[in-house]
Amino acid sequence: MSYAIGAALQEAVYARLQSDAVVTALVGAAVYDAAPAGATSGTYVSLGPENARDASDMTGDGAVHDFTVSVVSDEAGFHAAKEIGAAISDALLEGPLSLTRGRVVGLWFLKARARRVDKGASRRLDLTFRARVEG
Repeated sequence: MSYAIGAALQEAVYARLQSDAVVTALVGAAVYDAAPAGATSGTYVSLGPENARDASDMTGDGAVHDFTVSVVSDEAGFHAAKEIGAAISDALLEGPLSLTRGRVVGLWFLKARARRVDKGASRRLDLTFRARVEG
């Protein structure tokens, strides 16, 4: 196994979300590599947890990365977060991600979880994607 492509994958996901016209129309520049510190208001997108496992084969090193992209909003309902989630999914799945190291063999949507957080004051939508990479 090699985790060598992990950083390149994260950079590509972040760059894609920051440059997507629909995502930025919905959240502006509020796409973060890490959730903002302290209390925040409004809506933002944050890259979240990742799990990686070996997917090497006879042709070389590879890995499967399950990563989460989160939408956090203080809007009253889930509708706005779900619209942003759809834009994120469309942006990530619209075409191959360009990596600085290795390549993405496949990228798929796995699941989503919508829930209330902060004692019901905010909404959170966690989107999980799976990327198969090889180096």
